[in-house]
Amino acid sequence: MKKKALFIGAVAALSLASCVSLSEHENLQTKYNQTDKAYKVALQDLEELKEEYAALSRQNNAMTNDYSELNNAKNRCDATVDSLSRRIEQLRHHYDTTMENYMQEVAGKNRDLTRAQNLLTARTKELNSKEEELRQKEQQLAEQQETFSLQRSEMIARQAELQRQEAATRAQLEAKERELEAVRTSVTNALVGFADKGLKVETKDGKVYVSMENKLLFPSASWTVSKEGANAIKELAKVLEQDTTLNIMVEGHTDNDPYHGNTAVKDNWDLSVMRATAIVKLLIQNGPGLNPARIEACGHGEFAPKTSNATPEGKAANRRTEIILTPNLDKLLRQMGN
Repeated sequence: MKKKALFIGAVAALSLASCVSLSEHENLQTKYNQTDKAYKVALQDLEELKEEYAALSRQNNAMTNDYSELNNAKNRCDATVDSLSRRIEQLRHHYDTTMENYMQEVAGKNRDLTRAQNLLTARTKELNSKEEELRQKEQQLAEQQETFSLQRSEMIARQAELQRQEAATRAQLEAKERELEAVRTSVTNALVGFADKGLKVETKDGKVYVSMENKLLFPSASWTVSKEGANAIKELAKVLEQDTTLNIMVEGHTDNDPYHGNTAVKDNWDLSVMRATAIVKLLIQNGPGLNPARIEACGHGEFAPKTSNATPEGKAANRRTEIILTPNLDKLLRQMGN
């Protein structure tokens, strides 16, 4: 009975061990079943089978050997369990380390994702702002284009008007040039008798220049007009009376010889002005139709020479009085300004 209890306990202990292989378990189960059957039979036939004690003893010895083998197997299983436990612990440690690293990586990725989302949000806001700005600029551009179209239409109309005005102005300028040429011709014809006495008529820069050397007009150092000079001015006044649109400028010029006077006239400035004024007075006297408001007098002294004063001929050419006739272009300029 004690051996049976030990055997059953061993079998139970082996049954509790989870590392017995299936074949060993089946083998043990078979042996257990056989032993249990034999035990029951032995209980019934104990008295009758005493003679079989020796055989049972041998069986007991065999079972003891089996137990030893099972115990060795258990020990091996325990060693395997210990090894597996250590391996499991290592795996658990590795798992924990891996999970910790993974969680740190996930946390880092989450931070990166948060930053990326924040950046995306900021970029989205910026993009929306840019889109709104672009929309406003497109609207402004459309308005500017509309304004430009209107301005372009106005400019085209203005250009057409300017072209018309330019054509009209050109025609008026051409008419003024013809008038100016007619004036030059009239003056030239009126003063033809004085052409060889130091008088010259020419057109320059849209003006008619009547240049008279002082030998025709004034004695040396004097501002009293000579008789012959007065005749020339008289003929010129008759021509100027006929055109009421001309502006008349009388300029007096001298050479560079110093003037030494004992009167109010002290130098060439004074002398040139006095000569210009004397011509103006003669023009008004002989041309009552001339409007004095159209006439100006000025003196340049020796400071606007016509040529070099290095020779007597040059000095003679510089001692002159110029009557400059200019068409009145005020009306024409007003039209151009409009």
